[in-house]
Amino acid sequence: MRRRAIALAVAGLVAGAGLIVAAASTASAATACAVDYTLNSWSSGFTADVKVTNNGSALSSWTVGWSFAGNQQITSAWNATVTQSGTAVTAANVAWNGSLATGAATSFGFQGTYSGTNAAPTAFTLNGVACGEQTATTPPTTPATTAPTTTPTTAPTTPPTTSPTSAPTENCVATAVCDGFENQTGTAPAGNWAISTPDCSGAGTATIDKTTAHSGGTSLKINGAEGYCNHVFARNTAILGTTSNVWYVRYWVRHTTALPVSHVTAVALADANDGGKDLRFGGQNSALQFNRASDDATLPEQSPAGVALSAPLPVDTWNCVEFKVDGSNGTMETWLNGTSVPGLLEDGTPTHDIDSQWLNKTWRPALTDLKLGWESYGQGADTLWYDDVAVSAMRNGC
Repeated sequence: MRRRAIALAVAGLVAGAGLIVAAASTASAATACAVDYTLNSWSSGFTADVKVTNNGSALSSWTVGWSFAGNQQITSAWNATVTQSGTAVTAANVAWNGSLATGAATSFGFQGTYSGTNAAPTAFTLNGVACGEQTATTPPTTPATTAPTTTPTTAPTTPPTTSPTSAPTENCVATAVCDGFENQTGTAPAGNWAISTPDCSGAGTATIDKTTAHSGGTSLKINGAEGYCNHVFARNTAILGTTSNVWYVRYWVRHTTALPVSHVTAVALADANDGGKDLRFGGQNSALQFNRASDDATLPEQSPAGVALSAPLPVDTWNCVEFKVDGSNGTMETWLNGTSVPGLLEDGTPTHDIDSQWLNKTWRPALTDLKLGWESYGQGADTLWYDDVAVSAMRNGC
């Protein structure tokens, strides 16, 4: 979602709506803040992610307050202790995220129910001080594309029902293995991450970046060079360990250059049941696509109609990418910024322009690693930042 300081723009595949509250400039000692409120609604329920940026003096604890305009009722929350009295809501830090330096941001989220209209809040406070002028865009209330993976009849299972006891990566469900790269101390990926150059080492680089991040202060930076011999990845063989045959992978990515017409790969996962070949996720014909290295099948098919059912990856903004791979039946689903992408849905039934080519053979993957980086097979260079990676047996959400 692209954010402006005072107004909000909703991009084509972004589910829900965002609210940015910009602090007014004052000469007082009042704490100023900015709030990004990202909402995902379906027919009777919703989740919201709230990112708070402290533009005032450093804080050792914080409380964010707002009021709902309708009958919204919060049922669970994560990364904050959230209480509600009528329409008034307060969210207080938990033990591990109370410190908020000047210019720093923290995020929390919650899940709730509503009927009628689910309007975004129009005013926020930080430690009792109003954040200033604000505008809101009312989200759609019933679109099927903004719901979780299936239309819910009960509350979805994406957020944890209790507050974590230690600092997790942003929106990290209780069953997930998560990594926001905050434990990286050097300039090269270390620990569970190692640089991998699958074919030959060239100009591509993978480094730890302390200047750009989606949350916290650290990310993985990939300088993806053009040309076959410049493949570079950061590889992790431990992060898939929480599940045996269903993987929900979620990561945030920011990049500088639109996906090229030529085939490129940004994420690769080795498949032990497919000769150790990679399941590859990247782009072709300027849109996101999966590619199976063993037979070069693509999802979607690279017809004009198939490509049109996928989506580009917006540049110069953080994007939440999620995909599910089910090893028990070989199905897949992909979400971009919370919305399922029709061209990246493989449901086991051949559909022309989408997954007919993919289903030409029986595929029951057994994934063994996760690689984040860049492969160009001739044309296409890009600079990418990865952050807030999560893998689990249930959907994490954004």
